[in-house]
Amino acid sequence: MGIHHYFKSLSDMEKLYRCPGKFKYNEHTVAAHSFKVTKIAQFLGTVEEHHGKQVNWKDLYEKALNHDYPEIFTGDIKTPVKYASDELNRLFSQVEEEMAHKFVTEEFPEEYQAIYLERFKEGKDGSLEGKILAVADKIDLLYESFGEIQKGNPEPIFLEIYQEALTTIVRYHEMTSVDFFLNRVLPDMLAEKFIPHSELSKITQNLIAPSQ
Repeated sequence: MGIHHYFKSLSDMEKLYRCPGKFKYNEHTVAAHSFKVTKIAQFLGTVEEHHGKQVNWKDLYEKALNHDYPEIFTGDIKTPVKYASDELNRLFSQVEEEMAHKFVTEEFPEEYQAIYLERFKEGKDGSLEGKILAVADKIDLLYESFGEIQKGNPEPIFLEIYQEALTTIVRYHEMTSVDFFLNRVLPDMLAEKFIPHSELSKITQNLIAPSQ
């Protein structure tokens, strides 16, 4: 009982694999994803701050580190499924929030419950930090799917995930950090050698064209 269960659950996150049920050359865990998203968010925040934006670093780190913790209760849901409709996405989020609320109220000391209920809420909000989290999350997803496409994985879902992730990133094109990613990072990624190079390059250009 108690915080012991919370600390133990952090190891369980290492056993939760992303995009389950599909052939993958490289497996990615929820724990590894949370770490990568935090590192990506740190860089994006640095770019924003360098260009005059005020970043609440405490808020950003808490959002990034905790953004997928509720998946400990539900597992990872494939992106095309989770975002098939706004209603379905809302229901998934509601289930995760309710299960996280139950866990916190049962396992955390009362004096810390309000803090962790806030930390385990959906962090992708309208704040700068929430937007950075949303972009960082999709950048890591983009790299996960790109890695499979690059290796010639025949599963079509990875191309779907790539398109969904990049489409979401482009929605935030007004952010300086997103402009940096689209114009200075993405071209380097696409310059790497991989099998369906022309097809993926064409899809990428079509998706980012409206933001340029």
